[in-house]
Amino acid sequence: MKTALKERKDVDKSLTWDLSSLFQSEKQYDLALKGLEELTLAIEKNYKRKLNNASIINDCLDKMRVVMEGEDLIENYASLQVSTDQSNEENQTRYIKSINVLADLESRLSFVESEINELDDKIIDEAIEKSKENAHYLSEIKRFKKHSLHPEVEKALSALSGTLDSSYSTYETTKLSDMDFENFIVDGIEYPLSYVLFEDEWEYETDTKIRRAAFKAFSLKLGEYKHTVAALYQTQVQKEKTIATLRGFDSVIDSLLFPQEVERELYDRQIDIIMEKLAPHMRKYAKLLQKIHKLDEMTFADLKLEVDPTYEPTISVEESKKYVEGALSVLGEDYVEMVKKAYDEKWIDFVQNKGKSTGGFCATPYGSHPLILLSWTEKMKEVFVLAHELGHAGHFTLINKNQNIYNAQPSLYFIEAPSTMNEMLMSNYLMKTNDEPRFKRWVLSSMISRTYYHNFVTHLLEAAYQREVYKTIDAGGSVQATNLNEIKKGVLKKFWGDSVKIVDGAELTWMRQPHYYMGLYPYTYSAGLTIATQVSNRILKEGRPAVDDWRKVLKAGGTKSPIELAKMAGVDITTDKPLLDTIEYIGNIIDEIIKLTDEME
Repeated sequence: MKTALKERKDVDKSLTWDLSSLFQSEKQYDLALKGLEELTLAIEKNYKRKLNNASIINDCLDKMRVVMEGEDLIENYASLQVSTDQSNEENQTRYIKSINVLADLESRLSFVESEINELDDKIIDEAIEKSKENAHYLSEIKRFKKHSLHPEVEKALSALSGTLDSSYSTYETTKLSDMDFENFIVDGIEYPLSYVLFEDEWEYETDTKIRRAAFKAFSLKLGEYKHTVAALYQTQVQKEKTIATLRGFDSVIDSLLFPQEVERELYDRQIDIIMEKLAPHMRKYAKLLQKIHKLDEMTFADLKLEVDPTYEPTISVEESKKYVEGALSVLGEDYVEMVKKAYDEKWIDFVQNKGKSTGGFCATPYGSHPLILLSWTEKMKEVFVLAHELGHAGHFTLINKNQNIYNAQPSLYFIEAPSTMNEMLMSNYLMKTNDEPRFKRWVLSSMISRTYYHNFVTHLLEAAYQREVYKTIDAGGSVQATNLNEIKKGVLKKFWGDSVKIVDGAELTWMRQPHYYMGLYPYTYSAGLTIATQVSNRILKEGRPAVDDWRKVLKAGGTKSPIELAKMAGVDITTDKPLLDTIEYIGNIIDEIIKLTDEME
C-alpha cells in the first residue's frame, strides 16, 4: 500500500544530499554574498567608462570570472534548498533575497558587455588575441552585437531579471505548495495522492481501475488551477516575445535558438520527422501494451504501463551502485571514481517528501561538485534515471576540470546528449549480464518506456505543443487555458491517432512541465538522444576509439557549436540520417519486444 508523503524534517537524512560543499554554514553563505557585492562595486568603480583597450578589457574580464563563479555557488545554494521543500518559508526567503541581490549585481555589471559592444571590432579582436581565457566570452559578445540594446536598457533588463524570471518559481510554488491533492476512493478503499505519488507511482499502477481513478483525481485538481497556470505561462511567453522584438528577432523561436547556435531547420526537423516517422512505431507499442494488459481500450492514462510489471526488480539505493558503476565503467576509471564520490559524499537527494520538486535534475555549480535531485521509488527504472543524471554530472565534472566558467556552458541543443548516452550504456550493460528472454524483453522495454518514451515522445510532444504556442504569440495572439488545452489535445491526437483514446484530463498535460519556462528546452531531449544513440552504437562496434572521441566531446564545454560537438563524436547532424537511423533503431527494438512476447506466450 502506498503511503502519504513525509514532511522534509521527517525523512531519512542518510538519503538526502549535503549542500555543505557549496557553503559550510549560513554565515559563510552570507559572507560570500557580501563579498560578492564588494567585488562588484570595486569592478564598477575601477572599470566603468574605461573599457577602451584590450589590456583593460581582459583585466576586467579576469575579475568578472570570479564574480560569475561566486554567483553560481550562491544561486545554487539558495535554489536547491527550495527544490527539496517548496513550502519552507525560510528557504523561500533566502531564495528571494539571493535573486534580488544577484539581479542588482548583474545590473551594475551590465556596463561591461555594453561598453565592449560599442568598441571597434579591431579592439575586441585584439583582446581575443591576447587572452585565451576570455576569447570565447568576447567572441559571443561579438556574435550577439547586432541584438544588443542601449546600455541603459540592458541595465534595466538586468535589474529586472529576478522579476522577469519569476513565472517559473511561481509555477513551482503553485504546483508543489498550493495544490493540495485529496485522497481518492476506489471500491471503498482510500488512496493517498500528491504530485510526486501520481508521477512516480500511480501512473505505473497495474490495476486499471485504480490507475484511471488516480488519473481522473489528479486531472480534476490540475483543472482547478488551469487559469492561474495559463496566466503565468502567458506572462512567460509574452515576456520572451517582447524581448525578442526589442532585440530585432523576427520571432520568439529565432531569438531562443540564437544562444543555442542552432538554425531553425534543425529545430523544425527534429519535431516534424519524429511526429511523422516515429508515431507508427509508438502506436504499435501502445497496441502491444493494450494486448498484454487485456485493456478494453488503450487510453492516455494507460501509456506509462510496463510491458512486464511483475518482473521489474525492486532495488535499493545501495544495490544500484553495482549497476551504475558497471554500466559507466566503459567511460574510464576517473568517471567511475566520480560515480563513487556521488554516493559516498552525498551528492544525491534520494528521498520523497512533501513539497519536493518532481522528476529529477542535476545542478552543476562551477567550483564545486554536481548535485542530483531524485525521488527514489525502489523500482529498477530508477537506475536509468540515476544514470541519466550522472551523465550531466560526469559531463560538467569534465568540463569544469578543463574549461573556465566562460567556456563551461554547452549549447542547450547538446545538453541532453551525455545524459541520455548513459541510459544507452546502462541498457547495453544490462543486456550483457543475462540472456534469458524475459530479462532481455524487460531491458528492451525499459529502453522504450523509459529512455525513448521519455525523451522522444513525452518531451517531443511538449516541443510540438510549444512550437504551436510560439506561432500563436508571434502572430500577435495570446494563450489562455482553453486554447492551450486545444493545442495540447491536437498534438496528442495527431501523434497517437486511433490507437490511443485521448481521455478528459490528457489535455491538461501542458500544466505538468517546468521546461516551458526554460526557453526551447523540450526538443533538445530528442536531439541529444539522437546523438547519444549513434555514439553508443559506435562504442558497441568500435570500443575505445569511440569512447576517446566522446570524452573529448565531454571536455569541450561551450567552446564548440552543437554541429561541431556531434562531428567530434562521429555524427553529422546537418543531415536527416542520424535521426532517421535512430527512429529505425527504436522501431527495431519494438519489433524485437513483440517477437519475444509472442515467443514467450
